[in-house]
Parts: sequence; structure tokens; C-alpha cells
Amino acid sequence: MLKKEGSGNTPTPTIQNRFQGFRRPPVREVLHKINNNITADPVRLVGDNIEQGIISLKEAIEISEELGLDLVEISPKANPPVCKVVDYNKFLYDQKKKAKELKANTNKAEIKEIRFGPNTDEHDIEFKTKHAMKFLGDGHKVRAFVFFRGRTIIYQERGLKLLNEFADSLSSIAKVEMEPKLEGKKMYIMLSPKLKK
Repeated sequence: MLKKEGSGNTPTPTIQNRFQGFRRPPVREVLHKINNNITADPVRLVGDNIEQGIISLKEAIEISEELGLDLVEISPKANPPVCKVVDYNKFLYDQKKKAKELKANTNKAEIKEIRFGPNTDEHDIEFKTKHAMKFLGDGHKVRAFVFFRGRTIIYQERGLKLLNEFADSLSSIAKVEMEPKLEGKKMYIMLSPKLKK
């Protein structure tokens, strides 16, 4: 009598069972050539508490070994390449720290939107212009648009005039990055802050 496949006490191995727990080892990216992996000869040696200058690779490695430190190629494209005598792990830590600080200090410019209708009254325009001034003062770009709802699309000239006057009122702190442009039911203008001298 033939047994049906899968019937019985022994479970049939599945693909999931065979590969469970399998993990590919992480690929470590080589950021710098260090010690015996450096091929350039001669090199410009730099670092703390050493005599700096152009010397042979062999001498540079000997100096780093005497100090119990690593020889790290920091500028491979320089002529001759620049190598630094430093603790490599501390060097990587310092680089990550500097990159993090730099990222934190760079102000991400956002695009702030200001919306008008073709019949927006003077008071609302002044109120929205003040908001735009604040956004531009904070270093953000401003995209102002006039939204034409329903039949108001016939007032395109009015919308164009409104956007141009809006840009003119901000001309002391902003420059027009994109002239008024109609896309579907919206007419846009893009302003960016002027660089402070």
C-alpha cells in the first residue's frame, strides 16, 4: 500500500525550514586604506607628535608601529598621497561625529505654500504676505498659488496680477525663482530668499 506524500510521522522539509536562521554576513565597506594595504610610495606623513614631511611608505609604517598607532591614507588623490598616523577607530569616530554635526547644522529649506483665491481681499493678502516674510526670513522657499474654483477660471488675469504684486511686495527679501505659471486650476509662483550679504 502506497503512503500519501506528507502523511506519516516525519514532516516533509520545507524551504522555510531549510533556510531558517540563515543570514548573509554584513559587507563592510572599506573607507580608507590602512597600514599594509597602502600602496602609494612615497607618502606625505602627517599626525600629532611626529615629524611631518614626505617619506617612504616603509618608514611611515615603522613610525606608526613604534607609536602603536595606524597609518591611514586620508587623501589618496593628493600628490604624494597624504597618510596620517592615528588610532583608526578614534579617527572613524571623529569623522562620524563631524558628519553628524554638519548634518544637524545644515538648515533644511522647506517649501511653504501660500494659497489665494482670485477674489482674495486686500486684508487677507497683507496677512498672507506677513506669513511669507516670516517663512523667507527663516530660509524657506515660498510657493504662492491662486486656486481657480469653478467658473473663477475666467479671472486668470486677476490671479496673475495678484501673484506679481505679491512678489513685488517681497522683492526686498526674496527673488522670483519661477514666474507665474498655470497648471490645471492653479497658478503658481515660486519665491526663494535672497542671500544675505
